[in-house]
Amino acid sequence: MQIHNLKRKTKNKKHVQVGRGGKRGKTSGRGTKGQKARAGRKLYPEERDMIKKLPKLRGYRFKSFAVIPVAVNLKRIEAYYKDGEVVSMKTLEEKGIIKKKGGKWPSVKILSVGDLTKKLSFEKLKVGVSAKEKIEKAGGVIK
Repeated sequence: MQIHNLKRKTKNKKHVQVGRGGKRGKTSGRGTKGQKARAGRKLYPEERDMIKKLPKLRGYRFKSFAVIPVAVNLKRIEAYYKDGEVVSMKTLEEKGIIKKKGGKWPSVKILSVGDLTKKLSFEKLKVGVSAKEKIEKAGGVIK
């Protein structure tokens, strides 16, 4: 046996290939050039870019989630209804005061513009504070 015939028992773990033929050559596993190839690289999170692109004012150019009720004044109700009738979503639609949107009734709020002289009962409708006073003064009921 001669020296050039000797073999190691274990492989040399420190053996590193360099250059184009090696496993960690040229870009050293960092891909290509630029910020990502540099040591101590820090990238901004993607959420930051999305947030920065959003407009500054909330609701600007966006469809609001808030449901804005359709305002119906007491003077319109006075003109369309007779004494003792029931004011509800169904009767408001029948008289043409409100319209369905997408097969659903919109949210309706009764406001106090005008005077009410008839006894009417209001069912399942939002009513303003001053409108409520006028309805009760005329002898009407809010259910």
